[in-house]
Amino acid sequence: MPSVLITGYGPFANTPVNPAEQVARTLDGSRIGEADVVSKIVNNSFFEAIDEVTTAIEQTSPVLVVMMGEYGGRSMITVERIAINYNDSTRYGLTDNKGRSLQGEPTVPGGPAGIYATAPIRAMVQAMRQAGVPADISDTPGTFGCNHLMYGVLYYLQDRGLATPAAWVHLPALPSIAARDENVGMPSMSVETATKGVSAAIEAALRNPNDIDTPLASRFQI
Repeated sequence: MPSVLITGYGPFANTPVNPAEQVARTLDGSRIGEADVVSKIVNNSFFEAIDEVTTAIEQTSPVLVVMMGEYGGRSMITVERIAINYNDSTRYGLTDNKGRSLQGEPTVPGGPAGIYATAPIRAMVQAMRQAGVPADISDTPGTFGCNHLMYGVLYYLQDRGLATPAAWVHLPALPSIAARDENVGMPSMSVETATKGVSAAIEAALRNPNDIDTPLASRFQI
């Protein structure tokens, strides 16, 4: 039976409960389309996170990789178009879970400036919208752990000549996090809605080896 590998970061920085971990745990062991879902919870640590996910790829030989993280402040699920070979976590005042902060360092020295997601991101966004879940394409994955891991995994697949499609999905904060005093006004999304959206996105990715060419309207700002 083919498998889909999904990954989710655990707690990090100002996020004691990460929606990516919650969605990954919810979907672990489920079946979407003709594939079984295998979840991997990743520690938000520079470089080690890449090793964790690439090892999981070697162990599971998935037909699709969907990585997830939180992007606080976004009001919908966003699928990233491109990862960049640049880390700058000091701009956010954040460190990884080992207390490290990177400024101006590449993820892969000598690697290309950017690598595009290889999963059908338009089809994934369209499917989420059709399922009633707000979603959009993003061209801004940030310069912290999510972009770092996305780039590292895409580079690994490219460097080894693996055709496994891969994508990064950013989730809004959970309601329990948005309800904190310091986050008043922050958009949020429940685990149930996020899981519904990610499930629809995975199903669409499995169904569309080549992305759709349908224009998707956008009002995405950040």
